[in-house]
Amino acid sequence: MPFREINSKMVEAQVLPGQRMYSQRGAMLAYKGDVSFTPDIQGGQGGVMGMIGRRVADEATPLMSVEGAGTVMFGHGGHHIQVINLAGDTLYVEADRLLAFDGTLQQGTMFMGSQGGVMGMVRGQVTGQGLFTTTLKGHGAVAVMAHGGVIELPITPQRPVHVDPQAYVAHHGDVRNKLSTALGWRDMVGRGSGEAFQLELSGNGAVYVQASEEKL
Repeated sequence: MPFREINSKMVEAQVLPGQRMYSQRGAMLAYKGDVSFTPDIQGGQGGVMGMIGRRVADEATPLMSVEGAGTVMFGHGGHHIQVINLAGDTLYVEADRLLAFDGTLQQGTMFMGSQGGVMGMVRGQVTGQGLFTTTLKGHGAVAVMAHGGVIELPITPQRPVHVDPQAYVAHHGDVRNKLSTALGWRDMVGRGSGEAFQLELSGNGAVYVQASEEKL
């Protein structure tokens, strides 16, 4: 179910009979046709156990199930929207950044400490993001929210990418992450810098970075 970008802060999705999509509650701006919106109490594609897992992980952003026949426009809080198309791979994204996504995608929750061990847990403490993150896997489209627009940076074994943890939005592919420490010139002259901590992503895939250090 592809999204059509109306502008940088609004997208439109076509809802077809027999298909389902999910959106963050409050994200519907307008719709045309015979479309229903139902609070998702079953935990989405992951079922009840998926919902329980996300609640334990503090990744339980309320969702709406969207069904019927028509078109729906989505947006939320004036945030910039990035559409990500998955072709069988897995997207890792903080739950509160999800605007809407295909119901065919399999939802799950991953403990970030498993990517980078102890450093993965440190990342959660330093950045204020959860130690767990939401995963979406399969073939379909995902609309995520960010501050100030998003850029997609490819990750290759020869070229890992270092990202300010506060600017990180999501990543997909066979990617590992770890938190590294770097001292820049600001630290040397006695000025504190958030860039002292960097999120290093290596492997094969891509990372999405927002043009801001502000959280949603």
